[in-house]
Amino acid sequence: MANDLMSIIKKRRSVRDYEPKKVSKELLMELIEAAIWAPTGSNIQPWYYIIVKNEGVLEKIKAFSPGLLGDPVNLIVVCTDRKRAFERASILGRDELCLMDISMAAQNIMLLATEKGLGTCAVRSFNKNAVSKILKLPEHISPDLIVSVGYFNKTINTPKRRSVKEVSFFDRWEGGEQ
Repeated sequence: MANDLMSIIKKRRSVRDYEPKKVSKELLMELIEAAIWAPTGSNIQPWYYIIVKNEGVLEKIKAFSPGLLGDPVNLIVVCTDRKRAFERASILGRDELCLMDISMAAQNIMLLATEKGLGTCAVRSFNKNAVSKILKLPEHISPDLIVSVGYFNKTINTPKRRSVKEVSFFDRWEGGEQ
């Protein structure tokens, strides 16, 4: 099983070229279920997920999202409840834990999507105010990440990675400037 997971981790890519085929509601909900099982600081669970399937809404979001490339047919807008996070963990919860929590949740989404034969791409370059208005979000709910989801058109080559030996040390820094 560990080898299967490592295989999925190595297979995951940022996909920007999608087929026009929509992802089923059931499969999108499976991705959200994977997200809610991610670790969360102090068990705050500050996340909400807006699943965008409507082409008109998707096009409006794309107009304010320079990092959202290609033609994704589904989006998951990962939001945080900053009020809930502040109430449960003060400023640390609101300003730092939220972003860590949704990052881990997004990774779960992307790994399960890879296992299910879907492509994804995490996008942070978008106008948060515009996306908030488009999605009619309350003031305390912040859209912090967009994950495009769909069936990809082509295989993406595996990028070269630095070696484990090059990036890891035991007990103290032993590296030099590269």
